[in-house]
Amino acid sequence: MKNKPNTIKARASGLGYFINKIQTLFVSMLRIWSIPIVLMLSVCSGFTTYYGLSHFITPWIALIITIAIQSIIVICSLEIASIHWKANRMRYFSVALSLLIALAASISFSYFKFYEISQKDSLHISRLGQVRTDLKHYLDNVIATKAKLANQQKQELEQASTEVSQAYFGTHPEILEGYRNQVGEGPFWRHYNQIYLEKKKIMEHHDVIFKDINTSVRNLQNNLAQLDVATDVEKTYYDLLANFQAVQSSVNQLSGSMGDELPAPPMLMSYRQFVEDVTPSLAMWTGFSLFAFICAAMVDFFTVLLSYRLEFTAPGPLTIQEEELVFECLRQFSEFRINENDELEMVIEKTPLERARRYSDWSRMFAVGLLLSRGFLRKIDDRTVEFAPNLYPLLAEKMSDRIAAIKADSALKQVNQNE
Repeated sequence: MKNKPNTIKARASGLGYFINKIQTLFVSMLRIWSIPIVLMLSVCSGFTTYYGLSHFITPWIALIITIAIQSIIVICSLEIASIHWKANRMRYFSVALSLLIALAASISFSYFKFYEISQKDSLHISRLGQVRTDLKHYLDNVIATKAKLANQQKQELEQASTEVSQAYFGTHPEILEGYRNQVGEGPFWRHYNQIYLEKKKIMEHHDVIFKDINTSVRNLQNNLAQLDVATDVEKTYYDLLANFQAVQSSVNQLSGSMGDELPAPPMLMSYRQFVEDVTPSLAMWTGFSLFAFICAAMVDFFTVLLSYRLEFTAPGPLTIQEEELVFECLRQFSEFRINENDELEMVIEKTPLERARRYSDWSRMFAVGLLLSRGFLRKIDDRTVEFAPNLYPLLAEKMSDRIAAIKADSALKQVNQNE
């Protein structure tokens, strides 16, 4: 019986082969998964960029500029990964400059959104602290003014009471010598008694005002204490404003007695101002927030990093005919070495012998151009290129097929000899 195998295919087996296949599959899945991650990061960065930009220019123009910025970031990140600065310095620096400008624009306008998020609580605390400080200063002045006025009126009433007693017993200093020590309710006593009754009436009226002020101040302090923990902030704040106006109205009733000594009331912010969100403005850069800036830069950093890594995956596979052409043409090059990037590097220009023989290298240079355009090769300078990581599996498969074919021919020859 004759055994004439047409093809002998070497099959790998064992635990090492299985682990290698799992690792290859895992790495491939990560590369594929990088594409939607880049798109999601770009959309996220685009949203924050548009949010900040739309506060300064028309929204539809901001949208177009945002799309352009994010596109430049992804495209330049992909392109800069495939360019060696020695190969084309002008192109490299122009792409790098475009990337830096796009990143600066994206981070700057994204900063406003992250600033709003990070500073929202701080802004609320700041506004609450401002309201508390203004009211505390005002209430302290009101209480001090009220105590001063009450003490002054008490002294005046005591003085008027003393003068009434002196007028009744005739010992008042202003009584003439002929009328001194005459006890009774004469004209002199009635005059000072009327002054005493008027001061007493004023003091009683002020006591009523003082009670109203105390009640309003107590309610205002309760509102102020509940403002940060209240479930209905709007109702609490409006109650605070109402009690503040009540205190101010009661204090104004003392204007006839105190004149210009009344404390000036603060200008409290409205409820809308109290709960207003952060509006992006250039003032945000004055109170610079490092946390907001890092968050804005981090999104674009990951977008650039993953886009840069995506360059190592070819934009499109080679057909079978292209694979054969590339393999055969690359075999015609003779100068190879491992460069500082730990990649296989080869010289693509003619050797002196090929120049002497006027060798036509059109076919192999076509293969080099094809691989450069597909991302399988990266240009280092005018005379050298390096292999991209995705070219090694392709050549390894071709070399494996060639070795299998050689083994098959050898086995076929041996079978023929045995016959």
